[in-house]
Amino acid sequence: MLLNIVWKLGVGETLEFLSLLHLKAGFKGRQPFVYAQALNRPFPQLTKRTSLGRIPNMNLDPVLDKAIRKVPDFPKKGILYYDITGILTNPKVFHYCLDKMAALYKGEKIDAVAAIESRGFIFAAPFADRLGIPLILIRKKGKLPGETYSCSYSLEYGEATVEVHKSDVIQGQRILLMDDLIATGGTLHASRSMLQEGGATVIGFFGVIALPFLHYEKLIGDLPIKTLIQYESE
Repeated sequence: MLLNIVWKLGVGETLEFLSLLHLKAGFKGRQPFVYAQALNRPFPQLTKRTSLGRIPNMNLDPVLDKAIRKVPDFPKKGILYYDITGILTNPKVFHYCLDKMAALYKGEKIDAVAAIESRGFIFAAPFADRLGIPLILIRKKGKLPGETYSCSYSLEYGEATVEVHKSDVIQGQRILLMDDLIATGGTLHASRSMLQEGGATVIGFFGVIALPFLHYEKLIGDLPIKTLIQYESE
């Protein structure tokens, strides 16, 4: 029977079909992985829309996924916007999020956390408080009153610039860079350049949400990237 399904659907969609049946039956465990191994194929990322319908990504955190609102065609047509305000309006989910963040970096040597304007501040501030470390603000050009380091980077249309106070960056400091969402990695890459200019060492990147299908690893994949939830496609 399995060979008949493979012949009709192809190997890739057969794995998705078997996995979907497994999920809908309410089973848990590694049976879909056994199917994949038997067919000598890697287990698929179950997020794309196929002829069988949209199959859920089994690696999603259900608590966060439920809280994150998905808004189609925002800020422009063709873009699916992942809205973190649902996390913030639910104190239990926000607390859960901060607990997960703290657990990810338990035991690591971090001297400071640098956060990207503006939603990055929301998660970085309580995180820094929990770890008892300084919070460094990465802001848009012209928002900081003191002497700054700055770095410009390309957008789809035009250019953007980020800045950080020179006095906030200490030589030899080990800094974790944080934002609410990691998409292309351009802002984080530019922010790292500024911090390095000040003599600090960026030890890694964190985002509550990450979108690996936008290939941020091309810019920032040389350092550890940690996230709480990843969406493999729009």
